[in-house]
Amino acid sequence: MASLLLPLSTLFLLVSAQKCPIQFEGRVSQASTLDTFDTSASLFNPGYVLGANLKWSSVLKFPNVNNSLFDANGTKAVEVTVNDKSIFAPSSTNVQTGFRRAELLPVSVSGTDASTQGVKTLHFSVMKDPSKPLNSSHEYQLFFLESNDYSTNQVTLKYGTLLSGPKPASPDSLVITGNVNANPIVNIWSGRFTEKVWHNFAITNDFNKGTTQVYYSTDNNPLASVSKAVKNTVSGQGQYHYGILKKPIGGGSDIPHATTGQPKGIEEGVIFGGIFEEDSSASSCVSLKP
Repeated sequence: MASLLLPLSTLFLLVSAQKCPIQFEGRVSQASTLDTFDTSASLFNPGYVLGANLKWSSVLKFPNVNNSLFDANGTKAVEVTVNDKSIFAPSSTNVQTGFRRAELLPVSVSGTDASTQGVKTLHFSVMKDPSKPLNSSHEYQLFFLESNDYSTNQVTLKYGTLLSGPKPASPDSLVITGNVNANPIVNIWSGRFTEKVWHNFAITNDFNKGTTQVYYSTDNNPLASVSKAVKNTVSGQGQYHYGILKKPIGGGSDIPHATTGQPKGIEEGVIFGGIFEEDSSASSCVSLKP
């Protein structure tokens, strides 16, 4: 497992820029190239999760956009894309034909580490790419925490026509849900996924009390609480996914391995910025602005 220690210069930059201790860092340095993501120098796993025989350098883009709320001091946005080749195959007998997937996993997160213990706050921002639009007839997962035994997603950012749980008034909406195995599934927050706008999130998970709280803002506005600390089953630890998991239209009994419901000839993308996690255990510390 990669070391959790950051270079001294990086630590000084982060502490001076925000008030809470950093658990993991996912903000992309201005000096990073696309090839960096294929190597052990990447902040993210260089081998997962993406289509068979693909490299991150062919999947990611550096878009020409303004900085997100927490992208300053030498960091930049990155775009995750999917196409017809974005078929993840964990093994030769498990080819996920029902999905189109490309998800960045922070390399320091092992599935049983401290990022899913105590009280932690995840930060990230998302933006549409009008030149690579998503298809709102599908359900997408743009962020999720997947339990270490792969049995559930404890918290998820979804978009589009949801296959389960309460549906927003418009499929052109972002929805943060609690544990997908809950009955009923709880939508903690929802809002329109408007173009040309950064949508900023902080999600505080209390792994001791079993609660999730959401903070939200747009562009460079400070984050504000948009939910209470909602009861949510966040046990099971696991790993954080940032990117695109596109599900087939209509779902079915075996969604990951469906052979219909995925149009061909796609080129879709979502822009991410400001990815990091902070430790909120002391005095409920949450950074609302840089």
